[in-house]
Amino acid sequence: MLPDDARVVSADDHIIEHPRVWSDRLPAHLKERGPRVVDEDGVPVWCYDGRRYQPLGLDAVAGDDPTEFKLTSKAFEDMRPGCYDPAARLRDMDEDGIDASLGFPQFPRFAGQTFLEAEDKSLALLCVRAWNDFVLDEWTAPDRSRLIPLSIVPMWDVESAAIEIRRTAAKGARAVTFSENPAALNLPSFWSPAWDPFFSALEETETPLCLHVGSSSRPIVPHPDAPLPVIIGLLGLLSMQAFTDLVMSPIFNRHPKLKVMLSEGGIGWIPYMVERLEQVWEKQRHHSKVNVEKSPAECFRDHIWVCFIRDEAGLEARQRIGVDKILFEADYPHSDTMWPNSRKSLAHQLHDVPADEASLIAGGNAARLLRL
Repeated sequence: MLPDDARVVSADDHIIEHPRVWSDRLPAHLKERGPRVVDEDGVPVWCYDGRRYQPLGLDAVAGDDPTEFKLTSKAFEDMRPGCYDPAARLRDMDEDGIDASLGFPQFPRFAGQTFLEAEDKSLALLCVRAWNDFVLDEWTAPDRSRLIPLSIVPMWDVESAAIEIRRTAAKGARAVTFSENPAALNLPSFWSPAWDPFFSALEETETPLCLHVGSSSRPIVPHPDAPLPVIIGLLGLLSMQAFTDLVMSPIFNRHPKLKVMLSEGGIGWIPYMVERLEQVWEKQRHHSKVNVEKSPAECFRDHIWVCFIRDEAGLEARQRIGVDKILFEADYPHSDTMWPNSRKSLAHQLHDVPADEASLIAGGNAARLLRL
């Protein structure tokens, strides 16, 4: 049972950037090339260095009737102000029963892929830093104990990424978001030592690495006729893929203090995957180049945390997963959010869970991992 005074921390929410995020921070001669919003018949469309990005309507539907969800973009005045205004976000968190929230990017995409894809990497680097400064100096300013800062990095330059980790950590960032599968973005895989300076910076600053589902920009589309709900329903498989790749790789041998959060991937699959991968590891590691120092179960126990919105099957298996490995997420203002009933939904899911375990799952684990 969730105690009335238990702290609820959402380990995954999203920030809908307001139109001036980059124009307020880029040098004057770059403002027109940097991300900016253009009104097209009442629809806000982002333009960035010659490209056009139309937001998805499902990105900002907190409080909407699901029968009225639309894929078309929303005007800012049609969104809840909590989508883009931090003071309003705090009010919506109060209504939702959320004490603290970790905010992921929206226009840059979940791991900053928008800037990775840009041709002008010098401008892209300034845009990465501008987003981080927006979060650290503006978004979290109303209450830094409740609005938890997360940063993005220039994924195309490992050394610059390490520098940005140290810079933002010094300013208060509590996590870094990154791709669940960098190889899908034509970058080195997690198996490559090329990432070592990046991972070392995370260890040095005690910063968890968040791998948000879908951050590889490679959703599972089973066939051309598959509608968006089918694709959304399969997203959790991407976290299963990332989990498998990580625990089989040598990454945790080279970086024994690295902490990884699988964001929005669910938890119910963990017991099966650990069991399956233990079997594979025992039988198959001798003939192939895989991590041979720590078993998949040990890698999970020591390095990985998992998150859920609604996952009663996973909560029933919490002892097999590890109560201390489970984090809650509200996913405001995306279409999976339960707002304004996130705490009520969580309490219902934790009805038969002992109070001490319920408090850890609701917020205690996240508070410890994010050093709140």
